[in-house]
Amino acid sequence: MDELVAEETVRDLVDVLVRLVESAGAIVIFAGAVVAFARFLWIVAVKRRAASFVAIRLDLGRFLALGLEFQLAGDILRTAIAPTFEEIGQLAAVAAIRTALNFFLGREIKEEREEVERDRREAEPA
Repeated sequence: MDELVAEETVRDLVDVLVRLVESAGAIVIFAGAVVAFARFLWIVAVKRRAASFVAIRLDLGRFLALGLEFQLAGDILRTAIAPTFEEIGQLAAVAAIRTALNFFLGREIKEEREEVERDRREAEPA
């Protein structure tokens, strides 16, 4: 009986932790979207330079990557309490998708950063 209560307590605790970590990820992604949108509006209204959009995309990409890391952390925590192989398989599939998204997002951010740096060097007087 005590083992069942302890197991249920651990499941409840991990479930709360998963919700907190996933909420943190959602908040990071939302904050990034709000910041990017505000910067977009400012550039459209004040600067009117399309080249500035690349910097916004890079910053938003960083927020997305960080948010996905939190989501993946929630998935990993959830595997600690997944009672069946079917649930573990579903979590593994979700984790694989999130990991792939994060990988490709990180690669795109790196390529964009290199392109911005290259353009900046080419624009400098010799």
